[in-house]
Formats: sequence, structure tokens, C-alpha cells
Amino acid sequence: MPLLIVGIGLIFLLDTLTHYEVAVAVFYAVLILAVGSRLSRASLLRLAIVCVFLTVFSFLLTPTGNLGTGLINTGISIAAIALIVHVHAKIQAAQQQAQAAQQQLARLTQVQSLAGLSSSIAHEINQPLGAMLTSAQACQRWLAQEPPNVLKASQSANRIVQDADRVSAIIARVRSLTQGEQIQREAFDMNVALGETLLLCQPELQAQKISVKTNLMVQLPMALGDQVSFQQTLGNLLLNAIEAMASVPPQFRVLHLATSIEDDSILLTVADTGPGLLAEQEQQMFEAFWTTKRKGMGIGLSISRSMIEAAGGQLWGNNRRDGGAVFYLRLPSVKKEE
Repeated sequence: MPLLIVGIGLIFLLDTLTHYEVAVAVFYAVLILAVGSRLSRASLLRLAIVCVFLTVFSFLLTPTGNLGTGLINTGISIAAIALIVHVHAKIQAAQQQAQAAQQQLARLTQVQSLAGLSSSIAHEINQPLGAMLTSAQACQRWLAQEPPNVLKASQSANRIVQDADRVSAIIARVRSLTQGEQIQREAFDMNVALGETLLLCQPELQAQKISVKTNLMVQLPMALGDQVSFQQTLGNLLLNAIEAMASVPPQFRVLHLATSIEDDSILLTVADTGPGLLAEQEQQMFEAFWTTKRKGMGIGLSISRSMIEAAGGQLWGNNRRDGGAVFYLRLPSVKKEE
């Protein structure tokens, strides 16, 4: 502020002492241009009024020069001051609008993040919740027998507990993924994890009359990743394959599962005999909220790829030569990390 006062005083002094023909007052506009961004709208207006007043007062005090030229220069100086103030006012208004838009965008992003998290969790826990319902119904049937089959009912209850633990683990994984946290990688047996997931999908596979063919590598090295994320991703791939083969005659519904070693990594292959992928599906199927399903949310494959990549793996898919779609899931092996 002291420098601003000094600058105004210096311009006023020079404008007063020089001839009318020297338009020193125009430097008020330059001064306003230099400091205007640091002033509020009201302060900027007050500064402009002061500069205009000093310009007119200096004109009245100037002793020499051509009066007509002085009037023209004074008018130009006042016009320049007004123009600079107008420009600054427009800039400040635009900045306020931009700031308001950024705040609105931030709020929308928070809402969308919350909605995305809710949708993600809802999508991911559908499978274990369905398994819990199946186990609960089985438990009821075993207990309703005469005499009650307590052993079978206990086994069903244990499966409910296991699936409840899976739900908690899935929610924790999705939350950590959306918050950018690192997934903890551990060694696990991919063949065993595959078998457990396949067992969960068995009722749906039987209901849809889908035969399963497996080609699992014996003595497969331990995979390094997150088993919960792997099993949830595999569950999504299996359910997608089941839905894809719904339009195929039952005798042609075959699900192919295979594990192998490729480039010191463990590769899982999931292939179906459905109609295959359309060109747009191959390009966009991993994009969030993109889906061809009438009631789909379009987040299953997107979340799956994010979880697998966060664990140091890869997930991709394309069409099979013999028809149908095939998806590949690659995770590093423990040997590779060592």
C-alpha cells in the first residue's frame, strides 16, 4: 500500500508540472493494471475514483500547454482508467465464477465418488450374498428333516460364516482401492482359490446346464497377489460367462478353465462358448459404467481390472477362434519376485 500511494503521488506531481501535451495521467491506468488483481472489487473502484479525481485536479493545476490537447489527453487518461477497471472487474467476476464452478465440481466429485463406492460394493457383494442365501436355504432344509441332519446343517452354517467373512473382506478391498491404498500382496495357490470360487458358482452352473472343463497345471507355483481380489475377479468372469452362454443351446454350453506358467508369471484362462464379444465390447468393456446388459451397472470388469493391476497383475480379454470369449488373468509368481 505505501508503494501504491507513492506511485499515485509521483504520477500526480509529474502530471501537474508537465505541459498539457504530456499525458502522464495515463500511467494511472498502468498502475491500476499492476495492482488491480490484489484488490477487491470495492477497493478497485475506490482507487479508480481517486485516480480520475487526481487526473482532473492535475489538469486544473497545470499552468502551461495547449488547453485543447490537455482536454483530449485528460479524456484519454480517464477512458484508460475506466477501461482497465472494467477489464479487472470482468476478470474478477470470471474468477469468482470459476471458483464457484470448481467448488461445485468438487461437491459433485465427492457425490460421484460416494455413489461409485456404493455401486462398487453393491456389485461386488452380490455373489457372496447369493451364496449365503443358498447356504441358509440348505441349512433350513437339513434342519426340517426328520430327524434333523445336524451335520449337514452345521456345514451350511459354516459356509454362511465363510461367505460373511468374504463380504467383509470385499468391502475392505473396494474401499482401499477407491482411497488409493496399496493392496497387500501375499502368496496363494491359484488352483485352490479357483476351486473354491468354482464351488460357489456350482449351483448357477448346474441351473444353466453348463459343463466345466479344467486344465490346471500340476505343481503350479504360488501366485503373488491378493486372494480375495483374485477370487472376486474370477467370480465376475464366471458369472459373465454364464450369462453369455444363456443364448446358446444347453449342449453347447462349455466353460473352459486353465492355469499355466507364462514368462515366469501364472496365467489363468477363462473361456466360454457364447456368442463372443462385439467390436465395441472389446474396446470398452473395461471402462467404468459401460455395459451392454439391461440391468448391469458396468463396473464389474472395471473394478476387477483395477484390483488385479493393483496387485501387480493384468486382466484382458478377446474373442476365441472357435467362437465365444476368452479372458486372461496374469499374476506374478513367487519365484519371479524372489
